[in-house]
Amino acid sequence: MDIEERKLIARAKGDPEAFGELYERYVSRIYSYHYRHTSNRTEAEDLTSRTFYRALRSLQGFREGGAPFQAWLFRIAHNLVVNWYRDHSRHQTISLDGEAPLPLPSQSVNPESYVLSTEMQRNLLERIESLPEDRKTLIILKFVEHLTNAEIGEVLGRTEGAVKALYYRTLVGLRQAMQEGAGDVQEIQ
Repeated sequence: MDIEERKLIARAKGDPEAFGELYERYVSRIYSYHYRHTSNRTEAEDLTSRTFYRALRSLQGFREGGAPFQAWLFRIAHNLVVNWYRDHSRHQTISLDGEAPLPLPSQSVNPESYVLSTEMQRNLLERIESLPEDRKTLIILKFVEHLTNAEIGEVLGRTEGAVKALYYRTLVGLRQAMQEGAGDVQEIQ
Protein backbone atom coordinates (compact mmCIF):
# COMPACT_ATOMS: atom_id res chain seq x y z
CA MET A 1 0.00 0.00 0.00
CA ASP A 2 1.48 3.33 -1.00
CA ILE A 3 1.65 6.40 1.24
CA GLU A 4 -1.05 8.21 -0.73
CA GLU A 5 -3.49 5.33 -0.22
CA ARG A 6 -2.70 5.19 3.51
CA LYS A 7 -3.50 8.88 3.84
CA LEU A 8 -6.67 8.44 1.82
CA ILE A 9 -7.83 5.58 4.05
CA ALA A 10 -7.09 7.58 7.18
CA ARG A 11 -9.07 10.54 5.77
CA ALA A 12 -11.95 8.28 4.72
CA LYS A 13 -12.28 6.95 8.28
CA GLY A 14 -13.33 10.41 9.42
CA ASP A 15 -14.82 11.76 6.20
CA PRO A 16 -17.15 9.55 4.11
CA GLU A 17 -16.65 11.95 1.17
CA ALA A 18 -12.98 10.88 1.01
CA PHE A 19 -14.20 7.30 0.65
CA GLY A 20 -15.37 8.32 -2.83
CA GLU A 21 -11.76 8.43 -4.00
CA LEU A 22 -11.20 4.86 -2.80
CA TYR A 23 -14.43 3.91 -4.54
CA GLU A 24 -13.19 5.42 -7.81
CA ARG A 25 -9.91 3.49 -7.54
CA TYR A 26 -11.50 0.09 -7.07
CA VAL A 27 -15.08 0.16 -8.40
CA SER A 28 -14.28 -1.18 -11.88
CA ARG A 29 -12.18 -4.04 -10.49
CA ILE A 30 -14.81 -5.02 -7.92
CA TYR A 31 -17.58 -4.80 -10.53
CA SER A 32 -15.52 -6.93 -12.92
CA TYR A 33 -14.95 -9.50 -10.17
CA HIS A 34 -18.67 -9.72 -9.46
CA TYR A 35 -19.62 -9.81 -13.13
CA ARG A 36 -17.22 -12.68 -13.80
CA HIS A 37 -18.95 -14.64 -11.06
CA THR A 38 -22.56 -13.77 -11.85
CA SER A 39 -22.50 -13.11 -15.63
CA ASN A 40 -25.29 -10.64 -14.96
CA ARG A 41 -24.92 -6.85 -15.02
CA THR A 42 -27.72 -6.18 -12.55
CA GLU A 43 -26.42 -8.72 -10.04
CA ALA A 44 -22.85 -7.43 -10.44
CA GLU A 45 -23.97 -3.84 -9.90
CA ASP A 46 -25.94 -4.83 -6.80
CA LEU A 47 -23.06 -6.84 -5.35
CA THR A 48 -20.62 -4.02 -6.13
CA SER A 49 -22.74 -1.45 -4.33
CA ARG A 50 -23.16 -3.81 -1.38
CA THR A 51 -19.38 -4.38 -1.29
CA PHE A 52 -18.67 -0.67 -1.03
CA TYR A 53 -21.50 -0.09 1.44
CA ARG A 54 -20.05 -2.76 3.73
CA ALA A 55 -16.54 -1.39 3.25
CA LEU A 56 -17.66 2.11 4.20
CA ARG A 57 -19.59 0.79 7.19
CA SER A 58 -16.59 -1.32 8.34
CA LEU A 59 -13.79 1.08 7.44
CA GLN A 60 -13.10 1.91 11.10
CA GLY A 61 -12.16 -1.75 11.60
CA PHE A 62 -9.61 -1.76 8.79
CA ARG A 63 -6.06 -2.04 10.16
CA GLU A 64 -3.03 -0.99 8.13
CA GLY A 65 -0.80 -3.72 9.57
CA GLY A 66 -3.14 -6.44 8.35
CA ALA A 67 -4.10 -7.23 4.79
CA PRO A 68 -3.65 -4.53 2.12
CA PHE A 69 -6.77 -2.45 1.50
CA GLN A 70 -7.26 -4.07 -1.90
CA ALA A 71 -7.24 -7.58 -0.37
CA TRP A 72 -9.58 -6.42 2.41
CA LEU A 73 -12.01 -5.03 -0.18
CA PHE A 74 -11.85 -8.22 -2.27
CA ARG A 75 -12.49 -10.23 0.90
CA ILE A 76 -15.74 -8.33 1.39
CA ALA A 77 -16.60 -8.91 -2.29
CA HIS A 78 -15.73 -12.60 -1.95
CA ASN A 79 -17.99 -13.04 1.08
CA LEU A 80 -20.87 -11.48 -0.85
CA VAL A 81 -20.20 -13.77 -3.83
CA VAL A 82 -20.21 -16.82 -1.55
CA ASN A 83 -23.60 -15.74 -0.22
CA TRP A 84 -24.80 -15.06 -3.78
CA TYR A 85 -23.78 -18.59 -4.87
CA ARG A 86 -25.53 -20.08 -1.85
CA ASP A 87 -28.73 -18.15 -2.55
CA HIS A 88 -28.70 -18.78 -6.29
CA SER A 89 -27.93 -22.48 -6.04
CA ARG A 90 -31.44 -22.78 -4.62
CA HIS A 91 -33.04 -20.49 -7.23
CA GLN A 92 -31.78 -20.87 -10.78
CA THR A 93 -31.79 -17.69 -12.87
CA ILE A 94 -31.18 -16.92 -16.51
CA SER A 95 -28.94 -14.04 -17.51
CA LEU A 96 -30.39 -11.58 -20.01
CA ASP A 97 -26.98 -10.06 -20.67
CA GLY A 98 -25.96 -12.55 -23.35
CA GLU A 99 -22.43 -13.64 -24.08
CA ALA A 100 -19.50 -11.29 -23.96
CA PRO A 101 -18.14 -10.93 -27.49
CA LEU A 102 -14.72 -12.31 -28.31
CA PRO A 103 -12.24 -9.95 -29.96
CA LEU A 104 -12.37 -9.60 -33.72
CA PRO A 105 -9.50 -11.16 -35.66
CA SER A 106 -6.83 -8.97 -37.20
CA GLN A 107 -6.30 -8.96 -40.95
CA SER A 108 -3.13 -11.07 -40.67
CA VAL A 109 -4.73 -13.97 -38.76
CA ASN A 110 -5.50 -17.16 -40.66
CA PRO A 111 -9.31 -17.72 -40.43
CA GLU A 112 -8.89 -21.41 -39.56
CA SER A 113 -6.44 -20.56 -36.76
CA TYR A 114 -8.79 -17.88 -35.49
CA VAL A 115 -11.75 -20.26 -35.36
CA LEU A 116 -9.72 -22.93 -33.55
CA SER A 117 -8.36 -20.35 -31.11
CA THR A 118 -11.85 -18.95 -30.49
CA GLU A 119 -13.24 -22.43 -29.87
CA MET A 120 -10.41 -23.16 -27.45
CA GLN A 121 -11.02 -19.90 -25.60
CA ARG A 122 -14.73 -20.63 -25.29
CA ASN A 123 -14.02 -24.16 -24.13
CA LEU A 124 -11.60 -22.87 -21.49
CA LEU A 125 -14.04 -20.17 -20.34
CA GLU A 126 -16.82 -22.76 -20.03
CA ARG A 127 -14.55 -24.97 -17.96
CA ILE A 128 -13.55 -22.06 -15.73
CA GLU A 129 -17.24 -21.13 -15.33
CA SER A 130 -17.99 -24.67 -14.15
CA LEU A 131 -15.22 -24.69 -11.53
CA PRO A 132 -16.21 -24.70 -7.88
CA GLU A 133 -16.58 -21.17 -6.51
CA ASP A 134 -13.25 -21.07 -4.65
CA ARG A 135 -11.26 -22.19 -7.69
CA LYS A 136 -13.06 -19.79 -9.99
CA THR A 137 -12.32 -17.00 -7.53
CA LEU A 138 -8.67 -18.06 -7.44
CA ILE A 139 -8.39 -17.87 -11.24
CA ILE A 140 -10.10 -14.46 -11.35
CA LEU A 141 -7.95 -12.99 -8.59
CA LYS A 142 -4.73 -14.42 -10.05
CA PHE A 143 -5.13 -13.75 -13.77
CA VAL A 144 -7.63 -10.90 -13.97
CA GLU A 145 -6.92 -8.91 -10.82
CA HIS A 146 -3.22 -9.90 -10.64
CA LEU A 147 -3.22 -10.30 -6.87
CA THR A 148 -0.30 -12.04 -5.19
CA ASN A 149 -0.71 -15.45 -3.58
CA ALA A 150 -0.54 -13.78 -0.16
CA GLU A 151 -3.33 -11.34 -1.08
CA ILE A 152 -5.42 -14.18 -2.51
CA GLY A 153 -4.87 -16.05 0.75
CA GLU A 154 -6.27 -13.03 2.63
CA VAL A 155 -9.34 -12.97 0.39
CA LEU A 156 -10.00 -16.71 0.58
CA GLY A 157 -9.04 -17.06 4.24
CA ARG A 158 -6.22 -19.53 3.45
CA THR A 159 -2.49 -19.62 3.88
CA GLU A 160 -0.21 -18.69 1.00
CA GLY A 161 0.89 -22.34 0.78
CA ALA A 162 -2.72 -23.51 0.55
CA VAL A 163 -3.33 -20.99 -2.25
CA LYS A 164 -0.28 -22.28 -4.15
CA ALA A 165 -1.50 -25.88 -3.78
CA LEU A 166 -5.04 -24.99 -4.88
CA TYR A 167 -3.65 -22.99 -7.81
CA TYR A 168 -1.48 -25.92 -8.91
CA ARG A 169 -4.32 -28.47 -8.63
CA THR A 170 -6.71 -26.17 -10.47
CA LEU A 171 -4.32 -25.55 -13.38
CA VAL A 172 -3.41 -29.24 -13.66
CA GLY A 173 -7.11 -30.15 -13.66
CA LEU A 174 -7.95 -27.52 -16.28
CA ARG A 175 -5.04 -28.63 -18.47
CA GLN A 176 -6.12 -32.25 -18.20
CA ALA A 177 -9.76 -31.40 -18.95
CA MET A 178 -8.72 -29.33 -21.98
CA GLN A 179 -6.49 -32.14 -23.30
CA GLU A 180 -9.21 -34.72 -22.85
CA GLY A 181 -11.75 -32.41 -24.45
CA ALA A 182 -14.46 -33.81 -22.22
CA GLY A 183 -15.20 -34.46 -18.60
CA ASP A 184 -16.62 -32.34 -15.87
CA VAL A 185 -14.25 -29.86 -14.24
CA GLN A 186 -16.30 -30.15 -11.04
CA GLU A 187 -14.64 -33.52 -10.51
CA ILE A 188 -11.12 -32.03 -10.41
CA GLN A 189 -9.52 -32.78 -7.06
